[in-house]
Amino acid sequence: MFPTPVAALSPNTYAYESQPLVKPTGFREYDARWLFEREINLMGVQALGMGLGTLIRRAGVPPAIVTGHDFRSYSASIKMALVSGLMASGCTVHDIGLAITPMAYFAQFDLDVPCVAMVTASHNDNGWTGVKMGMARPLTFGPDEMARLKEIVLAADFDLAGGGSYRFVENFPARYIADLTNRAPLTRNLKVVCACGNGTAGAFAPAILTKIGCEVVPLDTDLDFTFPRYNPNPEDLEMLHAIRDAVLASGADLGFGFDGDGDRCGVIDDTGEEIFADKVGVMLARDISARHANARFVVDVKSTGLFATDPVLIENGAVTEYWKTGHSYMKRRTHELGALVGFEKSGHFFFNTPFGRGYDDGLVSAIAICDMLDRNPDKRMSELKDALPKTWSSPTMSPHCADETKYGVVDAVVKHFTEAQATGAPVAGQTIRDLVTVNGIRVTVADGTWGLVRASSNKPELVVVVESPVSETRMREMFAAVDAVLRTHPEVGAYNQTI
Repeated sequence: MFPTPVAALSPNTYAYESQPLVKPTGFREYDARWLFEREINLMGVQALGMGLGTLIRRAGVPPAIVTGHDFRSYSASIKMALVSGLMASGCTVHDIGLAITPMAYFAQFDLDVPCVAMVTASHNDNGWTGVKMGMARPLTFGPDEMARLKEIVLAADFDLAGGGSYRFVENFPARYIADLTNRAPLTRNLKVVCACGNGTAGAFAPAILTKIGCEVVPLDTDLDFTFPRYNPNPEDLEMLHAIRDAVLASGADLGFGFDGDGDRCGVIDDTGEEIFADKVGVMLARDISARHANARFVVDVKSTGLFATDPVLIENGAVTEYWKTGHSYMKRRTHELGALVGFEKSGHFFFNTPFGRGYDDGLVSAIAICDMLDRNPDKRMSELKDALPKTWSSPTMSPHCADETKYGVVDAVVKHFTEAQATGAPVAGQTIRDLVTVNGIRVTVADGTWGLVRASSNKPELVVVVESPVSETRMREMFAAVDAVLRTHPEVGAYNQTI
């Protein structure tokens, strides 16, 4: 018998080394995230592996799984604790070692293994750990699978079949790099800044971009799990500003910023201006829909309204659906609809055939952008951006809100704006034109200005985004209106960044 996990333990005690610690809130909507040592210990990770293996076997899926880990001081030990639990539940483990998350997804296809468990805290600050999981490639777990996994782990309801085995796959990154670079080189000479924030992508991204024909200017590509300059998150302004400075100093054509586990890509144009990922998505959608008739796309509710209103996309016959934010939701919906690409404002892009295999990969996104520029040899990135209808957009802003209360706050905000629409009450000085409640609430008023509030799926935060097709002033007015509603809830704390 394995001990039943507990929600809290005091460190530096006998109990801490003798019982599994697993805080229940670490089971998120579509992956798992904990503060290592405070919310989960190594025995807790072992319990997670036993639970995952049990879930896989009960689902009737062959118990074979790919695992890898990101570059943090504790990730390798967490992975091996997970591996021990997976083996105890009868799984054959294929360990690809240090990897970015899309490399683990690729391994499911390349090694013909049905399941994946990638140990990564993604873009979260140091101290966090987590696991991205799936058992039906190219999909990852959604709320149903996570709920079943949570029940199994917290009840210690394990099927410890034994018979598991372990295989380390030597030199697997070379196979991933070859898969992305076995293609015709670019015909255009592109000079690109490659920024990795000292995260895992630094081991792979510069080589891949060089092999497709780019002249690479490396920025913070040496691996350093202390992240000495900034957190590797291409939505954070600190990272974007560092890329801007490098682009301007080097005269690069553009800059790419990759997050801690390499499944997202941020973009800076040749003038040093950041292009939010949803606007990059519109540019790519224009390029793809010009070559593929009746192109279908999926975008998340944080994304720009241009996917619905851009005249070029309309002329090309493109159809776009707004869907729930979150890599698992977006990946699944893109797969279900057979859409060419799913675009998420955070920088997760999901390229289906003929561009990719349906999972999110920041390097595939970067290559697609380079190919778009290669097909437009007389256009700079800034010119392609300036060809879009003008909108004023905020970055993703995240006020702190505890995991235990954030969903209740969002429910109250949804109720507030739903009642405002029913009564005709103005928001930011105008009546509400449309509400989207598939994921939190997206409020659009008469002039097309909109604001979004939703609960973060992987951190104790809310998510706020605003945009206006009219002016910066209107964007700020919408933010003030949304924030005023949030400030009626004392559970909502300070923002990580604001406009």
